[in-house]
Amino acid sequence: MAITASELRQNVYRLLDEVLRSGEPLEIERGGRRLRLVPVEAPDKLARLQAHPGAIVGDPEDLVHLDWSSEWRP
Repeated sequence: MAITASELRQNVYRLLDEVLRSGEPLEIERGGRRLRLVPVEAPDKLARLQAHPGAIVGDPEDLVHLDWSSEWRP
């Protein structure tokens, strides 16, 4: 993402927090040149994983061999 120095000045703390949270560099354009703001340490991507309680836990092959005949009505 590239922004101007004026945009950086208006939202400096929000933009800094976003760079730290996402790990994505922020480019600032000033006088026709670009500066890049990059976090020193990359964020831990596994720490951002969210639980999916409706997900299937187990072997997906077990689903292929389920007997649905008692549930199915023609």
